[in-house]
This record gives sequence, structure tokens and C-alpha cells, in this order.
Amino acid sequence: MPETLIGYARCSTDDQDLTAQRDRLCELGVAEQRIYLDHGLTGTNRARPGLDQALAAVREGDTLVVPKLDRLVRSVLDARAIGDDLAARGIKLSLGGQVYDPTDPMGKMFFNILATFAEFEVDLLRMRTREGMAVARAKGKLRGKRPKLSPSNSANSSAWPAPVSTPSPTSPSCSACPARRSTAPSNAMQRQNADRRNSHRRGLVCTW
Repeated sequence: MPETLIGYARCSTDDQDLTAQRDRLCELGVAEQRIYLDHGLTGTNRARPGLDQALAAVREGDTLVVPKLDRLVRSVLDARAIGDDLAARGIKLSLGGQVYDPTDPMGKMFFNILATFAEFEVDLLRMRTREGMAVARAKGKLRGKRPKLSPSNSANSSAWPAPVSTPSPTSPSCSACPARRSTAPSNAMQRQNADRRNSHRRGLVCTW
């Protein structure tokens, strides 16, 4: 049975591009349709759909090809587990064109060193991230995210009717409701007229 090359590539964030890794795998002899990808998944996450498909696709006598070991795993334990599983199934592992031989003491040592460096890079990145967050928090620049409405609250708020503004009685747009005039000036005018009538009557009284 001829040997089959199965390729695997991965990037940690959605903003990264896998073109360079895919081109490298094609240069190493992997057919385009036999390349499995994981986009936006870290190497510390062992549960990856693309990796699971690649490991399921390889058979005895095949070779799993990755551009670099850190694209495959970011943990020493995971690297050893995958390497031992492939060796037990009779599958070879190619790291950028260099075939890993678990029976070779030098090759095994080199494999473990690469896995150690891959894990070290992740630990170093985490440490720097924690230090940066601590400095930002001390300066008051790290306040966390603003609370967001839950999906249920957001749905309820969107279902509320918009408040209806009632036009003022004196507003010209209220044609159906004529403006009510204030009665205060009318009452004052009536009192003034009554006072004038009383004064006039007192002036007409004759004294005998």
C-alpha cells in the first residue's frame, strides 16, 4: 500500500492566516485535499476538530505532516501522548520535513526538546499577559467590561413599546383639542367690573 501524507495546520486566533502553513505542507508533498485545519484554536486545547480528523485519517504506514511541532501541540504531555499513539499505530510523524523516529534516542530527545520549548513559549506569554494586566489594574486602566443585558432582558427591553408623547394643549399640532384659556384673567375682570358698579351706585345715593 503506498504511503499517504496527511497534513495538519493550526492558528490560534481568527485574525491569523493559514496560507503560509498550507503552502508549506504542499511543498512537503501533502495534497491539498488531505490538509486538515483548525482556525482560532490554541495548541493547549487538545479537543480540536481538525486535529481529530487528521488523526482519524492516518492509517498504518502513513505519515502525519505538520509545519512545526507547536502547530500540533503546545504541551509536553500532549506531544508525548500523540507521538506515542502514532508510533503504536505504525504512523510516522514529520515535523517540517524531519521525520520523528521514537525508537531513535537522539530523535526522541530532539522531539522532547521541541515540545518543551513549545510549552515554554505559552507559559511565557501567559506570564507577560498577567504582568501587563497587573500594571494596567494598578494604574486604573483595567476596569473590566461593562455589564451587558442578558438575552432575556434584551428581548424584553426590545419588546417594550416606545413611550408616546402627549402634545401640550397649547401646542399648534393639537387640532383635536382646542386650547383651554386660563380663567384667572376673566375672574379678575369680573371683580373689577363689580367694584365699578358698586362705586357708581354709591355715588348716586342722595342724602336728604
